Amino acid sequence: MEVRLDVFLIILGAAIVTFIPRVVPLMVLSRFELPEWGMRWLNYVPISVIAALIGQEILMHDGKISSFTNNVELLAAIPTFFIAIKTRSLLATVIAGVIFFMGLRWFI
Repeated sequence: MEVRLDVFLIILGAAIVTFIPRVVPLMVLSRFELPEWGMRWLNYVPISVIAALIGQEILMHDGKISSFTNNVELLAAIPTFFIAIKTRSLLATVIAGVIFFMGLRWFI
């Protein structure tokens, strides 16, 4: 297998561009102690990002808001949400979501 210089430089550039935004803030922020309100605020970032990603995937198809009557993803997400609240287990939630989605896709 041949390694071309241009492909290698593209991969190296992509690695650097991915590495810098992740490591530089970590290095800078590790030298400071964030205030209590900042730490509380940062605790909400992961759940907000996940909610935005899941919400977009469930409610939109082809750039338009999908109808609620034919939306298998939304129908599977509703019981999955309640299982997530009840069990607070990521594994149980993912397994339940996959089972509900597969079951609904099979029947609908």
